[in-house]
This record gives sequence, structure tokens and C-alpha cells, in this order.
Amino acid sequence: MFPDYDFYLIAVPAVLLVGLSKGGMGEALSLMGVPILSMAVSPVQAAALLLPILIAMDMVSLWIWRKHGDRRTLFMLLPSAIAGIAVGWATSAYVPRDALRLIIGLITVTFVLRYVYTVWLSRNGAPIRPKPQRAGPAALWGSLAGYGSFVAHAGGPPFQIYALPLKLEPREYTGTIVRFFAILNAVKLVPYFALGQLDLSNVTISATLFPLAMVATACGAWIVRRMKPQVFYPFMYTMALIAGSKLVWDGLANLLSGS
Repeated sequence: MFPDYDFYLIAVPAVLLVGLSKGGMGEALSLMGVPILSMAVSPVQAAALLLPILIAMDMVSLWIWRKHGDRRTLFMLLPSAIAGIAVGWATSAYVPRDALRLIIGLITVTFVLRYVYTVWLSRNGAPIRPKPQRAGPAALWGSLAGYGSFVAHAGGPPFQIYALPLKLEPREYTGTIVRFFAILNAVKLVPYFALGQLDLSNVTISATLFPLAMVATACGAWIVRRMKPQVFYPFMYTMALIAGSKLVWDGLANLLSGS
């Protein structure tokens, strides 16, 4: 049975925000999807409903950004990210998700504040140089991205912490993050099915939102394609700050309330 009109009043803005994010406009918008949809259904069902929608968005994003992406960054991050998903699957019943949200949020906010300080130094003659690819940080942030994506839908900030300092050209950065999370979402299908979070009813409801999801994703990509680097990177760091702040707020509020 399809949900009523009130469900779609809430689901439509949630899907619009996630779609703009999938088009390349930053993880902060995507983090709003589950909380907004949870106003209509349970958080667990909200996450299950969004996963097929995310995969539909991934297909659109992969086509739009098919000519862009940095393979080396993907090769550095993906092995540990997939391992992170496996650990999340194995420990999903035991890990306090709100504590994870709080930790990732605090790390992300600190990361952005450090960037702001570096920008301030650069105005006094200290240049901001791109970071090189590094195996150790890639393993750390990749595993946190995979783990956070599985257990708390918070994989974007760890990816940004590793990838933003590389200072890739904006289209290459966007193509890379699109490929990264498209692969993770496809991998997540197996454990989500195994844990019983996906069923025919949820997938059918998700399918009714596919057209909107695809249009929103295309709109997000249209906007990002027209951003210059001097606009793109401050915007992305701002999105990271909003995402990190929201994770801190959600994690702290839920831990203090005992929910």
C-alpha cells in the first residue's frame, strides 16, 4: 500500500535536498534527508527508503560526471572504505550511532576551523599548498567514511577531510566523490538486505520518488558545473562545517536525552 499525501509532503523536500547533494552540492544537504523523512516514518525505515533513491541518484550522477574523477584518490580510499562497511555490518547492533555522529562531527568542525586558520595565514604570506596523496590518512579517513556511511549515514565528512586538502579541480573532485559513494551505496545493498532493512514495500515506495530524485540531482550538477574554484572550495568547506555541526548537534542531543 502506498503512503498517504502527508508522507509525500515531507518526502519531497527530503529527496530534493539529497538530490542537490548528490549532484555535487555538498554532504550537508544530504544529511538532512533521514531527519526530515523521519518526521513521517521511523528513522530505520527512512534510511531504508532512501537507499534505493540514493542509488537512483548515483546512476544520474555517474552519467553526468562520467568524464571527471581522480582515480588515484579512489584507489587510495576505497579499500579501507569497503572494510569500514564490513566492520559496520558486523558491529551494527553494538555501536552507539549517536556517539559516532558526535565524534565525526567534532573532527569535521575542527578540520574546517583549521582550514579557516590556514586561509588567514595565507593572507599574511603563507601559501596554501595542495596535500599529497598519503596512504596512512587515506586508510584512516576511508575506513571512517565507509563505517560512518553504513552505521550513521555520515560518510561524507571523513571523505571531505581527506579529499578537500588535495585541491583537485572542482569537476574532478565532484566526479571522485560521486564515484566513491556510488560504489559504497552499491556495496551497502548486501548488508542492508541481510539485516532486513529493505523489502519490496519500501523499494516500491522509493520508486515513486525516483523521477524527482533524478531531476534534483541534475539541478545540483548544473549548479556545481558553473562554480569557479575560488567559489567552489569555500562553499564545500562551508557545507562541511554545516554537516559537522549538525552531526555534533544530533549526536549530543540524542546522547543527553538518552534516546
